[in-house]
Amino acid sequence: MGVTPTGAAVLAIDAGNSKTDVALIGADGSVLGTGRSGGFQPPRVGVETAVDVLGQAVAEAAEAAGLPRLRPGAPYAAQVSACLANADLPVEERQLADAVSARGWGAATEVRNDTFAILRAGLPAGEAPRGVAVVCGAGINCVGMLPDGRTARFPAVGMISGDWGGGGGLAEEALWWAARAEDGRGGPTELAVALPGHFGLGSMYELIEALHLGSLGRRRVHELVPVLFAVAAAGDPVASSLVERQADEVVAMASVALERLGLLAAEVPVLLGGSVLAAGHPQLNDRIGALLARRAPLARVSVVAAPPVLGAGLLGLDALGAPPGAHGKLRAHFG
Repeated sequence: MGVTPTGAAVLAIDAGNSKTDVALIGADGSVLGTGRSGGFQPPRVGVETAVDVLGQAVAEAAEAAGLPRLRPGAPYAAQVSACLANADLPVEERQLADAVSARGWGAATEVRNDTFAILRAGLPAGEAPRGVAVVCGAGINCVGMLPDGRTARFPAVGMISGDWGGGGGLAEEALWWAARAEDGRGGPTELAVALPGHFGLGSMYELIEALHLGSLGRRRVHELVPVLFAVAAAGDPVASSLVERQADEVVAMASVALERLGLLAAEVPVLLGGSVLAAGHPQLNDRIGALLARRAPLARVSVVAAPPVLGAGLLGLDALGAPPGAHGKLRAHFG
């Protein structure tokens, strides 16, 4: 298995929209150093600036590992395994792989969508990379993988690629229904009181005004997702319908991925990740389990609690042909 003079085999990178985690991993699966930086958003800031953000976390991990400053021709690790948000299309993965490789952090570089990190992190120890993962955080995505390298995936770039929901989508839907409830275009819902109330405002009109004029930053809209779930749990029909539709979307993506890989009738893990699914809302997760049992009765549904950077690290060890003990040691570190 490849290793550099620094003693690092894998530089694992998990980069989401809100944060980046990096781990330098030895050939035996030990974690030599970790780093964290901000979100990875190449569509907003450009590829090079986005990769600069990754570099901040890489530098922090290298310092924590006691590694010398990077020099040309002397990479930190044998393999860079980067699972990145916004690497939604194969062409984007190739572009980002070129940009990351150019930094010289590893002798070899592989870039995947960040959903693959959730999938690999959640697979039971000792099992081959075989299963499906659905991530519902700021957005929604789904990937599947077989041991022979075949995958199933979706473009997952929003409404134009047929996606619905995720934290951002749920918040927008909640605002839409609440606005119409207040002005009379729609039926009643407690969302019309709960959403502005979360920000200390007295009406949807005030909330709409604050968002439109900028006195309340649009980035704070994501705070409304837990409010939506609380209103749904209290029995509000409109809020409940949104939660149920999100469950339906998760099951639709997972079922299609399973079917593409010939796994609908197989005993296979279906892994749920991202902030919305990891929150464990019974109304959402129980419905996912019940609906998926009808489509794929042998599927084993579970929520991934491990950090996604573990998945990126395991994928890197896979690429280097690491022994099972290295995988186990890495898993033990991240608990």
